[in-house]
Amino acid sequence: MNERWKPSATVAAVIEHKGRYLLIEEHTPEGLRLNNPAGHLDPGESPEQGVARETLEETAYEFKPTALVGIYLSRFHRPATGEDVTYLRFAYCGMVGKHHPDQPLDKGIVRTLWLTPDEVRASAKRHRSPLVLRCMEDHLAGKRYPLGVVHTDGSIYG
Repeated sequence: MNERWKPSATVAAVIEHKGRYLLIEEHTPEGLRLNNPAGHLDPGESPEQGVARETLEETAYEFKPTALVGIYLSRFHRPATGEDVTYLRFAYCGMVGKHHPDQPLDKGIVRTLWLTPDEVRASAKRHRSPLVLRCMEDHLAGKRYPLGVVHTDGSIYG
């Protein structure tokens, strides 16, 4: 029986402020890892809504996407469990907003970090995925696409 291949749709925030990038440190089966604020797209939301929600849940910062940095396809194989997943990531940059310090972070999130590009590069062995560094480098290179390049049909909301 042939099963249809279905990559997991995810969103990620590439947030830069005063020369530093906002990352999260989280528990994973591979140990503590660094990641962009990111997560799976939920039913009934656009990628823009999803990235704002995930950022708030994982960092307690409001986030307003202003541009698409890129769309990335990557495969992850977890040796311990045999899990093999392909991710389709929509990475957005934008404006960081109000911080809600009393809001608890998502389960598994240990803390948030504001790192310089050199610190992000130096910590690459601790990244949850190679896309953490790739998204930052694309952002530094000035890659920006209009939000309208990703269209969410109204049928998603109904």
